[in-house]
Amino acid sequence: VQLQASGGGLVQAGGSLRLSCAASGRTFGISRVGWFRQAPGKEREYVAAITWSGGRTYYDDSVKGRFTISRDNAKNTVYLQMNSLKPEDTAVYSCAAEPRLGAGWYYWGQGTQVTVSS
Repeated sequence: VQLQASGGGLVQAGGSLRLSCAASGRTFGISRVGWFRQAPGKEREYVAAITWSGGRTYYDDSVKGRFTISRDNAKNTVYLQMNSLKPEDTAVYSCAAEPRLGAGWYYWGQGTQVTVSS
C-alpha cells in the first residue's frame, strides 16, 4: 500500500484547508486510515481516523468539532477537512494505514506542511 498526502499550505487563523490522502496498491488490505501531525520539537500525535469500509470515524479531542475525516472509496482517497484553524494546528500532517484493526499503523505516506498564521 502506498499513500500520498497533499493539500497543505499557509492559511490565516480561522481559515480552512482540506488534506487528501490517496491510497494505491493493495488497498483491500486496509482496515483504517488515519491522520497524524508533528509540530517542530514535539512528538507526533494522532488527529483522526476512519474505517476503510464502514466509514466509522475517530477524532482526537483537540480537533473535534473543527476537523472532519471522510473517504471516497471509488477514488481510494481519504480527506481531512480542517475548519476554524488555529496557530497550534501548525504541523506536518501525515496519513497512515492500518492493515487490521489494532495491528498498528503499518503504512505511511509523506507529510504535507500546514501553517496557520495568527
